[in-house]
Amino acid sequence: MLINPNPNIAEVAALLSEPSRAIILTTLLDGRFHTAGELARMAAIQPQTASHHLTKLEQNNLITMEKHGRYRYYQLVNEDIAQIIEGFLTISRPAEIRSFSQSKQAKALQRARTCYDHLAGNLGVMVTEAMVQADYLDKTDKDFIVTEHGERFFYDFGLDLSSIKKKRRAFSRMCLDWSERKHHLAGALGCAFTTQLFELGWIERVPSIRAVEVTQKGAAGFKKYLSLDV
Repeated sequence: MLINPNPNIAEVAALLSEPSRAIILTTLLDGRFHTAGELARMAAIQPQTASHHLTKLEQNNLITMEKHGRYRYYQLVNEDIAQIIEGFLTISRPAEIRSFSQSKQAKALQRARTCYDHLAGNLGVMVTEAMVQADYLDKTDKDFIVTEHGERFFYDFGLDLSSIKKKRRAFSRMCLDWSERKHHLAGALGCAFTTQLFELGWIERVPSIRAVEVTQKGAAGFKKYLSLDV
C-alpha cells in the first residue's frame, strides 16, 4: 500500500468546515487578539464550546494564544493563515442576509475592512489601484514593486522602506480581495501603510466587526495624496 507523503489537507479542511470555527477564524482576520468570550459571542455559541474549538485550532497551528492574568487571548498565527482563509472566502457563496443589521454589516465590510493587518475591501482596492496609476507601484505576477516615484511617495508618507524590507515576511505581496475580486496591497508594506493610516487618524475601526471607516481627515488625505474621492 502506498503511503501519501503529503500533509493531511483533509484534516485542515475539516477544521474550516465547521461553521462555528469558520466564524471564529474570520473574526480573527482583523489581526487582533480576542478573548474566548468575545469569539463565543461572535459565533453565537457557549463559552465551553468556543474553548473546545479554540483548542483544536491552536493544536493545528492555525491560531496562537497568550495568557494575561485569568484571560486567554487568541490571534491567527500569521499572515499566511489569513491568506488561506481569505482564499476560502473568495470562492465561497455570500452569506444569506436575514436582517437589516446583517445587511448593514455586510456593506460595511465590503466598503472597507482589514485583512489581517492590511487594508482591504473596496477602499483597499481603490487605494492600491490609485498607487499603480500614479506609478508608485508596478504589478508582477505575485507582488507589487515599489517604483522610484513610489519610494518618494512612501517616504513623504512617513514610511521607512529600508526597515520594512528587513521584516521576515513578503515585502509588498498582492492579495486577492474576496469581495472585490481584485488585488490589494498586502505584506510588510501593506501592514506599515495601514498602520500609518490608523496613526494619522485617516481610518478608524467599526466596533464589533472587521470593518473600518474613513474619517473626515482621511477623506481629505486620500484626496490630497492619491486624488481619491472616498
